Amino acid sequence: MKLLNKNIIAILAGFLMLTSCFGDLDTMPLDDNQLVSEQVYKTKDGYMGVLAKCYSSLILTGQKGGDGGDGDLEGANEGYSGYVRLMFYMTELNTDNCLMPSSSNGLRKCLNLQWDASNASVITWTYQRLYMAIAYSNEFLRECTPSKMQDRGVWSEMNGEYLNYRAEARFIRAYCYATLCDLFGSVPFIDETVGVKDIPVQQSRAEIFKYAENELKEIAGESATEQADKDVLKEAGQNEYARVDKAAAWFLLSRMYLNAESWINENHYNDCLTYSNKVIDSGKYPLASDYRHIFLADNNDCKEIVWRLVQDGQKAQSSAGTNFYVKAFVNGPMNELYQTGVGSKGWGNVRAKTTLVAAFDASDVEFNTTDTWGNNKNDKRAQFMTALPNQKKETWDDNEKMTSTFTCGFGYIKWRNVTKDDKISASGDTYSSIDYPMFRTADAYLMAAEAILRGANGSRATALDYINEVRMRAYMSDKYAVSGVSSKVSGKITDSQLTLDFILGERQRELATELVRRTDLIRFNKFTTGNNWDWKNGERLGTDVDKKYELFPIPESELTNNPTLKQNDGYSNK
Repeated sequence: MKLLNKNIIAILAGFLMLTSCFGDLDTMPLDDNQLVSEQVYKTKDGYMGVLAKCYSSLILTGQKGGDGGDGDLEGANEGYSGYVRLMFYMTELNTDNCLMPSSSNGLRKCLNLQWDASNASVITWTYQRLYMAIAYSNEFLRECTPSKMQDRGVWSEMNGEYLNYRAEARFIRAYCYATLCDLFGSVPFIDETVGVKDIPVQQSRAEIFKYAENELKEIAGESATEQADKDVLKEAGQNEYARVDKAAAWFLLSRMYLNAESWINENHYNDCLTYSNKVIDSGKYPLASDYRHIFLADNNDCKEIVWRLVQDGQKAQSSAGTNFYVKAFVNGPMNELYQTGVGSKGWGNVRAKTTLVAAFDASDVEFNTTDTWGNNKNDKRAQFMTALPNQKKETWDDNEKMTSTFTCGFGYIKWRNVTKDDKISASGDTYSSIDYPMFRTADAYLMAAEAILRGANGSRATALDYINEVRMRAYMSDKYAVSGVSSKVSGKITDSQLTLDFILGERQRELATELVRRTDLIRFNKFTTGNNWDWKNGERLGTDVDKKYELFPIPESELTNNPTLKQNDGYSNK
């Protein structure tokens, strides 16, 4: 698919076939001269293929896989333009978590919080990819109607589940709008009723928020209207592997409500607590027994993941996704110290900032070559590479300059392309087979606890229990203790230690590189001012930046194509 026209209404040029395990992600190209509806929607498999394309727009980067060319976004570097990789640049690189010295495609501007509407390609590609996923979802919803299915002779096959399929497409669209609301604020609105030649109308941040909120409530079966013949997601835990259910809608609502005060100046902490508890109380997505198992090549059996983006070293290849997360965070020599799962293929261009390292007890940070999984650490989340020759924590050299030398700054080795028994994935070491956990239950515990401390109708005792549940698992203490893994220190904290700042730190320890850090810092008023880190504003120790950087600019190319758009405050509207 190419984003060619000015309104970002994409023409569907291909679809991916969806199997029961969502494993076959190979593209079936279509003849551009033939009608999509005549080629795709003749069978149930065709409909399922388009639904798969809605999902895969957030997974793959092009029509051939493995950076094989024919990328999704016109003019974009295919490897850089995968969704999870883009979101790393947008939500992790500009925070107190990670450093990447590269200056290509606007990455240095993202690192330093010095971007504008024209100097960071990755901002434009993120905006386009989100609208691409919206376009696919709209296409599916236009074609997945009773009348069209009856005309095509597939009604009898589709009738039993088509409302679930429609709800999944609406979820993906709502997720994209919630993310646009977070990143860009006021954006153009396009749904399945907007014509291909229509210029979309820009809606306020509050309107985009309310739209996504209402969509999620409807597909979770909570609309005030009669639910017969309405699009609705399957019950929690009842859908096929990697397809969303009601728990995913609850989780996204919880995340939106937690941020509602900073996004739209509305207090929704009670709602945040309600929906976080729905995820937790469903019992369908219990915490993994070992934190480290969530980020391995066989995490397909990890029940904690509420929504995952499927990665497979043979069938879903790209240089984005978790392939980026493994290779960018390690270099070749590391594989001599522990099993990375990518051999000598690591790129070694991302490392931890000093602030991420400092979030953990110093005694847990050191990498022990005789304990490569960190079984003897207290906090098992403190996974860093400190054992390379001449390696140091600081992300600058002796001349106090940023350098591409990997020994300046510790590696963060949370992601490993190996199985729990420390073997390379059966798919090999060329591409990662780690599913990316978009939503997982530990975050629901943390959101619920924070909502209570911000005033939701829950007890501090409940908030403390939620925090301690996450920490006991991280320390593998108390009920999470297992033979052969140290649990000499309990992860539990006391009520006197439970503060909002503690929760912010706990979120960093638990969720680093999981695409929430920028949003968290903004919610705590610690993103632009009063809280600095390596290379913020281009300074070695960081300095404050303008508050305008709490939103990204609408890309200049979009302003040119749609002159009705209004740029975010502080950015020039050329």
